[in-house]
Amino acid sequence: PSVILSDIVNSQKETSEAVSMAMRKGSLSLGGLREIRPQLKRAAMGGTLSIEELMNIGEFLYVCRKAKNYAKNENKAETYETLDGLFMLIELIPKLENEITRCIISEVEISDDASAGLRNVRKEIRASNDKIRDQLNGIINSSAYRNMLQDFVITIRNDRYCVPVKAEYRSSFPGMIHDQSNTGSTIFIEPMSVVQLNNKIKELQAKEKEEIEKILAYLSEMVTENCPL
Repeated sequence: PSVILSDIVNSQKETSEAVSMAMRKGSLSLGGLREIRPQLKRAAMGGTLSIEELMNIGEFLYVCRKAKNYAKNENKAETYETLDGLFMLIELIPKLENEITRCIISEVEISDDASAGLRNVRKEIRASNDKIRDQLNGIINSSAYRNMLQDFVITIRNDRYCVPVKAEYRSSFPGMIHDQSNTGSTIFIEPMSVVQLNNKIKELQAKEKEEIEKILAYLSEMVTENCPL
């Protein structure tokens, strides 16, 4: 509420223009608009923002762009003297918005193409996974191990590829034991033939994490450069 006449008149004018604009253009959707000032402050202090935080900033910029486009006068006869001034205050940052959109797929996932380093590491991970599966498929389809296996499947225990082996063959099946079933009748063994490949995947996953941290740091620095508080 206000008791100053000029403020009251201006507010009424804003309301009248808003009603007129909504009647002509429909309602302005602000879905995705979030409070991002805490993230901007932390980035300005040298902090690295998370995937979700950066995605929220990207969505905020998208909403700003939608609002700016909404305010464009398609008909030159349309005039919104008061509201046009407010919409003019919205500054678009297409470079930052596009870069966040390019790098981030979802709240938990970075795009392979976010950097050449990440793309190469993930390519190696996929190739190593394929090699392990080929090796393990060879084992579970081999007549030499058929009687030893509890089931002819590939499973994962402690982030390592394993096969389910009958407990009585634990000393006969070459490999590292990672787990056993509740009944103790099944032992989950990582065959020796894939130990090195599993180790390589662990190393590549560490590199993948490093590459993601680099991308998040790069985007966070870009936020600070383009969105000063």
